[in-house]
Amino acid sequence: MTEGDFVAILGLGLIGGSLARDLAARGARVAAYDLDRGAVRQAIDEGVVHEALDADLGGLREASVVVLATPVDAALELLGRVAPLVNTSTLITDVGSTKARIVERASRLGLDGRFVGAHPLAGDHRSGWGAARAGLLCGARVYVCPADRADPALVDRATRFWARFGAEPVLMRAEVHDETLAYTSHLPQLLSTALALALAGRGVKRGDLGSGGRDVTRLAGSSPEMWAPVARENREALHHALLAVERELGALRSALDGSDAEALRERLGAARVWFEV
Repeated sequence: MTEGDFVAILGLGLIGGSLARDLAARGARVAAYDLDRGAVRQAIDEGVVHEALDADLGGLREASVVVLATPVDAALELLGRVAPLVNTSTLITDVGSTKARIVERASRLGLDGRFVGAHPLAGDHRSGWGAARAGLLCGARVYVCPADRADPALVDRATRFWARFGAEPVLMRAEVHDETLAYTSHLPQLLSTALALALAGRGVKRGDLGSGGRDVTRLAGSSPEMWAPVARENREALHHALLAVERELGALRSALDGSDAEALRERLGAARVWFEV
């Protein structure tokens, strides 16, 4: 980063707030907008954010980079508002967990020359400005998902932007990203949620669990405001992922109902082989 960089972050949650901290530490000028005006004031008081953006986002025209760091449904709406406010040299990116729809929307808005979708795999069950921390992106994989017709120079610019924070950019088509993340990210979230609900129905509290149980229910503490839109956006791919889990649960249930010790060992053994690869 150079002293002259001006980055606008729309959303000061875990990812947006952590990005703001890293940017400020590298000498960038950071402007921010968040529905929680208290979070913006706190970020300014801490010297992380240098100016607050009003709801009309009128201060975006001078930004060299604009980052949409909101839930995926809000980012879709924001992109339409941002499009006429930025100059032709501004890089627009986002941090959402689904990519196909926002990349498509950017193309419809004529932003192929400015928008490159991104998804940092640096999540946490905690959320909000209070969860943001410097260095969150260091070592994290960041999926970079440009439009099919994106200028290679623009893609390179976006890749270098994320790499500056110690992240590891991985280029991937938006549709492939959503199909992949349905299994690697979104499915674990829903399984943790389902397990938490089953335990709650039995009256089991998280404090009653051992370390393993706490591990697999950690994601149940994630933000519903963030994850409900993700699940809706990626519902088709998630449908197939959930069916795959249902088949495995059915196989385990059949083995138990039939007292089939060999089948049970086979399923447990197959899972262990996967774990050890």
